[in-house]
Amino acid sequence: MKNISKEDYLSVIYKSADSNGEIKANQIAEKMNISPAAVTDMLRKLSKEGYVNYKRYKGTKLTKSGEEYARNMVRRHRIWELFLHQIVGLPWDKVHDEAHNLEHSASDELINRMEEMLDFPEYDPHGDPIPDKNGKLPEGNIGIPLSAVKPGHKVKVNRVHDFDSSFLQYISKIGIKLNKEITVIETLEFDNSLLVDIDNKETSISSKVAANIFVSEVK
Repeated sequence: MKNISKEDYLSVIYKSADSNGEIKANQIAEKMNISPAAVTDMLRKLSKEGYVNYKRYKGTKLTKSGEEYARNMVRRHRIWELFLHQIVGLPWDKVHDEAHNLEHSASDELINRMEEMLDFPEYDPHGDPIPDKNGKLPEGNIGIPLSAVKPGHKVKVNRVHDFDSSFLQYISKIGIKLNKEITVIETLEFDNSLLVDIDNKETSISSKVAANIFVSEVK
């Protein structure tokens, strides 16, 4: 059984909450691939420590201190990912797990020096925004899921979810990376999969894969 820390929970809540900043316990369980009972136990602990506002059967929301804590952990993780990708040379499908192992132990001074060494980057290797040391996020780059793009539209990849290394390996294999242009040819009614054009080659993408790729329209 993998060891999951409170930092992991806070990071997931921070990254996956809805536009109101809320997330359901069962959604956290699904994201972290653990039991709802384990999530409930941790949310109670985090509530007592002042990191979340939690009421059973209702949405969970980070408190101000919880949000600051989580944002700092996300900052550490994404700077480590970029460092491992750009400086160490690890591919984008391997940096997530390595960064997770390193983010908890590094000092703020080291993270700040790494950020300076990387020339104060705004985004990690998967296109996710990196908070600066004051917690400010860069504007833009959110995008919409590829699954929401209508046929006939050309889009550019802004970011991709990094939840699964096999997902990243798969999309790399079919030619998808950051800033890659994709044209949606057809949406198949049977299963909502997409037929797309990547580098003048037609490829079929499942609705699940398309939902985890975020794009902006090419004007």
